Amino acid sequence: MEIHAKQARPDNQNRANRARMLISCPDGPGIVAAVSHFLHQHGANIVQSDQYTMDPSGGMFFMRIEFDLPQLDNNLEQLKADFAEVAGRFEMEWTLSAVSRKKRLAIFVSKEDHCLVELLWQWQAGDLDADIALVVSNHLDMKDYVESFGIPYHHIPVTADTKKEAEQRQLEVIGSDVDVIILARYMQIISPMFIEHYRNRIINIHHSFLPAFVGGKPYAQAYNRGVKIIGATAHYVTEELDGGPIIEQDVQRVSHGDDVTELKRIGRTIERVVLARAVKWHVEDRVLVHENKTVVF
Repeated sequence: MEIHAKQARPDNQNRANRARMLISCPDGPGIVAAVSHFLHQHGANIVQSDQYTMDPSGGMFFMRIEFDLPQLDNNLEQLKADFAEVAGRFEMEWTLSAVSRKKRLAIFVSKEDHCLVELLWQWQAGDLDADIALVVSNHLDMKDYVESFGIPYHHIPVTADTKKEAEQRQLEVIGSDVDVIILARYMQIISPMFIEHYRNRIINIHHSFLPAFVGGKPYAQAYNRGVKIIGATAHYVTEELDGGPIIEQDVQRVSHGDDVTELKRIGRTIERVVLARAVKWHVEDRVLVHENKTVVF
């Protein structure tokens, strides 16, 4: 269940006054009219609007709006307070945020570097509209490379006996100002305690086309099954291993002549692209989660 819409990019002049609103609520008449009227009353100009309904008769309704409002910094908190009445009337779950406030990312990585490198490249080029606050790893392999970007690198080893202490240390170094955690081939299972701190804010890349080949060594599993297509899946992390809401997927054809090593080589390109797309959509507030599915505008 996905909807994709063309991105509206604010120029530098308008960025300071642009905001985004995400809405999920039971479907019914008057939602779009009420939101549009509210924004008009407060002097806002809608520049992009996307909506999707699961079922007009009793289903869920999803909406993403971008709008410009003069002197947004001075008016944003009052706008949130005023919108609470509209939200209550329609039983909305909603967020309202300024585009100029970039989300802060913590990237977790183990030894494989391709997904991390892709995110760093896109961030350095300005294609990833976020701030990378830090990188956390259970290995030292990527320390020098990450620090060459001026990004803090925290080495926190993890063993079966020290997992609880390691996760507590991870939460400490992340602090309170990280918006989303990216598991860029971080080869550790995240505990329910940790997940609860960042519900629908931990994005993992799994190296198979889920729900096929859950768990470890999916390329070996794919080779043993003789598949003709391999893929990668970016999803939010939940307590179910590799079972969280899917944000993005992609595939590529392979042949009987490709061994496990070749499948891994092909898969690395798919993984880095799929994860980068998912992170980009999340930081641009394009993803809404309902139960175990996503709507991606």
